Amino acid sequence: MIGMSATTDPETNEVAGVLTTPEQWRDFLESYGESYARVHGDGEELANLDDDQLEVLEQGGRVGLWLEEAPAREEALAAAEERLGVRFPPSLRGFFLASDGWTGLDGWVDAVHPCARVGWMRDSDAGGRVIEVYDSLPDNEDIVELFRRCIEIARGEDFWLLDPTDVGPDGEWAAYEFPPKYGVPEEYPNFSALFHDGYERMKEDEDTD
Repeated sequence: MIGMSATTDPETNEVAGVLTTPEQWRDFLESYGESYARVHGDGEELANLDDDQLEVLEQGGRVGLWLEEAPAREEALAAAEERLGVRFPPSLRGFFLASDGWTGLDGWVDAVHPCARVGWMRDSDAGGRVIEVYDSLPDNEDIVELFRRCIEIARGEDFWLLDPTDVGPDGEWAAYEFPPKYGVPEEYPNFSALFHDGYERMKEDEDTD
């Protein structure tokens, strides 16, 4: 397997702001879901809230809103890793053990795949088409090689990608948000930072409303 570097301990990761445990992810995803509901507040995620909860949410309070999915079982996570020949980085493992996928993302990504659907970008229909287009154009060797070695974590109009060959000292993989419309991947130090960036954008939207 690739991507097998030893990880730092949870306290080190927590200081660095990297979410690695299911407990950290559950707390973050609850906050993310509530911000998403406040910014995109006419979706199904609000259907089960009563008037008092909606008022609390509108005032920036916490209501325990959870958008998606049940946690992945450790066996399912191990099967996904075996299928791909990698061991997922700590932040991604912690995420899946908190929620096996996630919908209601800010921006141009529809959903984080459940672990059973995570795969190589080169093997997905949409990813394969993007690689084919970029490979047909001159001077794209580096970005095509990046795409061919990346795992696709989420997709909509844009892609979320992780590079298992670019591993930091804490075991985290370099992460990318790639908008085909603009053609330039934006790099993040890890999956946790990539997810958190969307949360920060939503918080800015809340503050300007």
